Amino acid sequence: MKKGLFLIIIILLGFALTPYGVFATVPRTTYPVVFAHGMAGFDDILGYDYWGNDYGVFVGDPCDAFLEVTCNGNIDKNQKSFIAQVQPFHSSEYRGTQLANQIESYMATTGTTYVNIVGHSQGGLDLRKAAKVLYQRKGYKVVKVALSISSPHRGSPVAKYILDLGPGLTSVLNALATIYGNVVYKSGNDCYASAKQLVYNDYSASDGVTTGMKVFNNSYPVSSTYAARWVSIITAQTGLDVNPALFLLRNGFYNIDGDGYCTDDCDNDGAAGKGDGTRTDLDDDGLVGINSQQMGYRLKRTEVFLGQDYLSTDTGLGYVSSINYPNSAQMTSSADIVNQDHLDVIGVGPDMFDEMEFYASVFDYIAYYD
Repeated sequence: MKKGLFLIIIILLGFALTPYGVFATVPRTTYPVVFAHGMAGFDDILGYDYWGNDYGVFVGDPCDAFLEVTCNGNIDKNQKSFIAQVQPFHSSEYRGTQLANQIESYMATTGTTYVNIVGHSQGGLDLRKAAKVLYQRKGYKVVKVALSISSPHRGSPVAKYILDLGPGLTSVLNALATIYGNVVYKSGNDCYASAKQLVYNDYSASDGVTTGMKVFNNSYPVSSTYAARWVSIITAQTGLDVNPALFLLRNGFYNIDGDGYCTDDCDNDGAAGKGDGTRTDLDDDGLVGINSQQMGYRLKRTEVFLGQDYLSTDTGLGYVSSINYPNSAQMTSSADIVNQDHLDVIGVGPDMFDEMEFYASVFDYIAYYD
């Protein structure tokens, strides 16, 4: 009995010391990782990080201080990260320039010549604008890995649904959003411009400006000129295990049907593609359909029992370079979906999702490619 127990301990200890074992940390990235938040985002509020776990602890905070416990023990103690703070409510044309400005300042302060960018939701759109602006300013490819999570690259039906409610309600929402945005950042928020950004086609032909994801995607493409590697993580969720606000939206007001294929926005719901007629399957994360989320390669998450989860590239589904026109499989496949809602992946729970381990796998993937 003692020999058997001893053998089990030796096996577990050996496993724990392997690259993805219990006590192992993932390697640090060569260049810093910049985190770009989504709509209504922030860097931190009273110590609660947007990019945090259920307790608001920053997922990119290494345990580099003596007896530090509010940190991510899965990442290297020398890992460098930076949380950007752009206008919570505005277009990605505007926010992307702000993001580029902040990255450029960070580069000057730290002396780094390259960065990686991880963007959640609208942040995944902002990073495309920022990557191009940085290339134009610096004269070289600044961004090594550009990674989006839950991003509406081809629009979100929820944005159009809100705009279609009419100017009365949107004015109220804009006022509330502006007050909030001014508090967490500064004046200059524009909720209307933010919503129009996330509709695939130009929402208003009479406002004197062409907006929407279709034209944005043409201006800020997935191009090897602006970033060395483009990848995306797809999220979707079903059932009761969903953020209460998203559950209320999905079941009481509007449920996205986001796993059908067609060219452009053929059903006029605000996002490219169409529904397949079944709204309650694994086709959206509460705000964004799976047919909108793939940019570049899709990443696959592998969970490791008693070890570090990791990400790998799904080459089978192919590479989305022409972001307005993915193929049918890239818009409808449920392969490699991270089964979480739109807010689970940034620690808005509570839930069983381990944000620290998840983002450690993001760092690990970036470290391999940067």
